[in-house]
Amino acid sequence: MANESLNVKSTVYGVKQNYPISVEEEQAIEALGGIDRAAAIADQILARHGFLRGLFTKRERDQIRGGRRPQNRTIKFHFDPGKSLRANINDLLDQATELQTTGGGTNYVGAMLQHLVGAKLDIVLGLGKIKHHGFSVADQSTARQSDFQIETVAIHVTTHPNEALVRKSAENLSAGLRPLIITLGAGVEGASFLLSGANLSDRVDVLDVGQFLTANVYERSLFKTAACKVTFSKLLDRYNEIVARCETDPVFRIVIKSDAE
Repeated sequence: MANESLNVKSTVYGVKQNYPISVEEEQAIEALGGIDRAAAIADQILARHGFLRGLFTKRERDQIRGGRRPQNRTIKFHFDPGKSLRANINDLLDQATELQTTGGGTNYVGAMLQHLVGAKLDIVLGLGKIKHHGFSVADQSTARQSDFQIETVAIHVTTHPNEALVRKSAENLSAGLRPLIITLGAGVEGASFLLSGANLSDRVDVLDVGQFLTANVYERSLFKTAACKVTFSKLLDRYNEIVARCETDPVFRIVIKSDAE
């Protein structure tokens, strides 16, 4: 029985899944009377065989109980002047992260990062100066040298810097390009570590996307805090235009709420 329990556990966790159980397991759990009853039975069996932890964490039980698809598949934004610009940006990323958790494998955070950076570049450089691609057409899996290229700067936008990206950066350098990696705050240290291992730490710039966007909003608002809301809204408007052109899933769109809502 202990081995059977372990096998069940490995079936659930043996591969990376955004949803903790398969469709077949979901149907079996419903037949047993729901996740709470099924988890209680499984935990009793595990406890009798010396396993102290349960089959599912509380978060996984809540996720299964709520259903395979999130109830709210809309990313909404309301500028909060009482928060920092960085906190307002993080609110968007947090919503994308929550959506991604039960989004069937879609990388909503990565797509949001790519198109927010693209929107900023359009605003800074003017429309038509850079090419936009759907997120599924990632530069790491294609022959493209980067997500965006401006003059001799090759810009890579990623949530998780990895060795493939470091190799791509090395290729950029060999081709006479200057690589720039833009990632989440948590990914900056990891990217720096990988670049150091490849002796590229002093040849590739790595930026935190939150700082990258925040600095731009302040600069374009001439550091007038009252103007930051308008500037940030323009950034999101351009983001939505890019999403409408490059993505087929409307969930990528950000619904901008007014003060009255």
